[in-house]
Amino acid sequence: MKILGKIFNRITFMAIVVVLEALLLARVIGWFNPYASIIETVLRIAGLFVILWLVNNSRHLSSDIVWILLIMISPIFGTALYLGFGANLITSRTLWSIVNRTAEDKKYYTQDRQVMAELSARAADIKGQFRYISESAGFPIYRNTGFDYYTLGEEGYPAMLAALRSAKSFIFLEYFIIERGTMWDPILEILREKVAEGVDVRVMYDDFGSFRTLSPSYAKTLEKSGIKCVAFNRINPVIAAIMNHRDHRKILVVDGRVAFSGGINLADEYINVKERFGHWKDNVIRVRGDAVWSYTVLFLTMWNALRPTDDDYERFRPASGSSPAGGSGRAAQEAEAAYGSVTESIPTSAASFDGYIAPYGESPLDNEIVSQDIYMNIINQARDYVYIVTPYLIIDNEFLNALILAAKRGVDVRIVTPGIPDKKIIWKITRSYYHQLIEGGVKIIEYTPGFVHGKVFVSDDRVATVGTINLDFRSLYLHFENGTYIYGSRKIIDIRDDVLRTIAAGHQMRAFESSENVVKAFFISILRLFAPLM
Repeated sequence: MKILGKIFNRITFMAIVVVLEALLLARVIGWFNPYASIIETVLRIAGLFVILWLVNNSRHLSSDIVWILLIMISPIFGTALYLGFGANLITSRTLWSIVNRTAEDKKYYTQDRQVMAELSARAADIKGQFRYISESAGFPIYRNTGFDYYTLGEEGYPAMLAALRSAKSFIFLEYFIIERGTMWDPILEILREKVAEGVDVRVMYDDFGSFRTLSPSYAKTLEKSGIKCVAFNRINPVIAAIMNHRDHRKILVVDGRVAFSGGINLADEYINVKERFGHWKDNVIRVRGDAVWSYTVLFLTMWNALRPTDDDYERFRPASGSSPAGGSGRAAQEAEAAYGSVTESIPTSAASFDGYIAPYGESPLDNEIVSQDIYMNIINQARDYVYIVTPYLIIDNEFLNALILAAKRGVDVRIVTPGIPDKKIIWKITRSYYHQLIEGGVKIIEYTPGFVHGKVFVSDDRVATVGTINLDFRSLYLHFENGTYIYGSRKIIDIRDDVLRTIAAGHQMRAFESSENVVKAFFISILRLFAPLM
């Protein structure tokens, strides 16, 4: 029975359906043969307009160049493919719902003007970054009243469990991957207990991300336990552009008082219980105070786009200054473990808070490339150093040149990538950027003990961002992502020191070490050209 289960699993079923769909499509094309010349003419003309539009309007031409190439090689096939998958034409009801809900929910993001005035006075040289995040991206910047950075998934995991156990009102979870095991099972047990206590528990996971780890009916299984659940963008055998956009976010919010994010998903390799690619180097960030509101709204926007539930989000905003647990004894101790000191969360003067913080989201459905713009601003504004941790390095020419220019300005630019890859082809493409970067003065360090999955920028001991956004085309342009931008906090040093320890455990690459023979180099150059489609 187990053998039959492996043969007739979800992946096999989907593959069979896709093949049948392709055969049906070929048959339909055959029916239009009498009109082939007309269709060809229309697509050729459309292809010309597409190329002209891309050249004049694309914000990431290095990634869109592949579409131009496809259209030039095969005007009919290339144009049809672009209109179907590359043009980001919002034809799906799900995507339209997300677009409309996002626009409607902008009212919940309100910037404190006093905070912006403080920032302009304290950091005049990078106030443009704050203005971009607050005004163009639309995410408020808050006074930081408490964040903690955990250098490994297994370090942050106990804090996540403590927060879940302390929940009194609601628990929101949004993750790309959930897998049953040592990490998820205790979380699930707590969620069931909290449902029994009357806590509003909601779980959202990406259906593609959890394709191999959860059954198609897992959402229904959670619903039977009283846990509200949504599988984001369920995999459909009918080929459609919507399948190109995934929810890659990692968000855990408890009672609107504490939020967790970072690189980890909810599966055993993320806390090094299961070894897949050597030591798994990841991170968790815990945010407390007013800034949690942005994470709450990010979750509720996606949730209500997919499953309309809430008319007013304000009921999820905690009363300012109230205790998360109250009282004393064990309950208070658990609350402090989950949320940190209550008094630390209530600023009473300018000296009471530690810098500034801004959780932000990335959507492929708007005109802002939020994550890349934030990353680029950090690089361009760096004075002494910028350290970057990323599992994948597939970037456009603009990003490549910004890194090299920073190094030539005398900035210490270091990029940490995996020593053991999870996807060998992607790793080969990542390595293809090494030679040019190293020759330009950028230091590349491979983490030899295993796989780095964190997504971190830290610069000049004053700026950092930790989140879910990889340096590849999918994260930057196609997926829903999130990050946390931090300025002026003393704890930025913790992030810097973690990156330095990771660097010390790795190997600094030399230009010749990433070189390939002529045949492999040619093959990789082709893969690199088509990387935006991967």
